[in-house]
Amino acid sequence: MNTREKQLEAFGRLLDIMDDLREKCPWDKKQTLESLRHLTIEETYELGDAILDNDLQEIKKELGDLLLHIVFYAKIGSETNAFDIADVANSICDKLIDRHPHIYGDVVVANEEEVKQNWEKLKLKEGKKSVLEGVPKSLPALVKASRIQDKVKGVGFDWEEPHQVWDKVQEELNELQEEVKAGNNDKIEAEFGDVLFSMINYARFLKVNPEDALERTNKKFMKRFMYLESKASELGKPLSDMTLAEMDVFWEEAKKL
Repeated sequence: MNTREKQLEAFGRLLDIMDDLREKCPWDKKQTLESLRHLTIEETYELGDAILDNDLQEIKKELGDLLLHIVFYAKIGSETNAFDIADVANSICDKLIDRHPHIYGDVVVANEEEVKQNWEKLKLKEGKKSVLEGVPKSLPALVKASRIQDKVKGVGFDWEEPHQVWDKVQEELNELQEEVKAGNNDKIEAEFGDVLFSMINYARFLKVNPEDALERTNKKFMKRFMYLESKASELGKPLSDMTLAEMDVFWEEAKKL
């Protein structure tokens, strides 16, 4: 691994390149905070994919792409004297020091859970009116539900035992089935949302990240379905002309791979 001196040298090199691009490249000169936003979101998802695939080389590459975006935003900020990369770095350093009084102060904590609780209490002391203010509005619903539950847990609003959460899941499933029988679409949607929220909560008690779990299932399904497509192609038979029983043979093969 590189020394700290080499790490700082590499970061300085990136800052120099960013200066050049902003001055000389027509595309880079044109970018704004707003125009980069959707690209940053895309890069974040690509990093998430690489992490789930445990592809370390791809993770390194995607981290570089995200680091470029951070440097890019800071460069744009510096052009109006709003902030620069030093302000960005010092801001997060100050926050980390303030939020870790058990490291940089005299607070004593017994475990990770107390660290998280102190974190939320400190945020409220900083002027936030609600612990939920830190949940981005634009997060995907599944991720947002998980973050909401983490946040309220930090101030003690939580179930005590996993079986209580599972009982809640069962309760919500029963309520969903009642509305399905009644045929009220609005209430079906509401109850379905309650089921999902409860399942995400249960995942937390099982120490499972629901977003990661669902994405791994997505990847698994896609891999098996693409195998099914390839086998159908070998037979020269469109999937639409195959029976479910025929497709199931290849599906079971895919599960064994």
